[in-house]
Amino acid sequence: METIKGLPRLKVKGLMTIGLFSSEEIPVRKSYSLLRDFKDKGQAEGLLPVDTKLELSMGMSSDLGWAIKEGSTMVRVGSAIFGKRNYR
Repeated sequence: METIKGLPRLKVKGLMTIGLFSSEEIPVRKSYSLLRDFKDKGQAEGLLPVDTKLELSMGMSSDLGWAIKEGSTMVRVGSAIFGKRNYR
């Protein structure tokens, strides 16, 4: 975060993570709460902008409810719309 703060032309709009690949709620939610805490700490220390709402992009079709509960403002729901990926 300190390096990013030193780059005045770079404007941070949000943070993104892909949660732990697991069907167990607690570890998946922990992976999302870590990013939320990282954002909160960065803002509290003046390393991330506080004058705008930073997006927290976390969660996908299979765990979007957990991600929202942990503060996600953007979820990726491709497979819920387009179906499961077909890897050839």
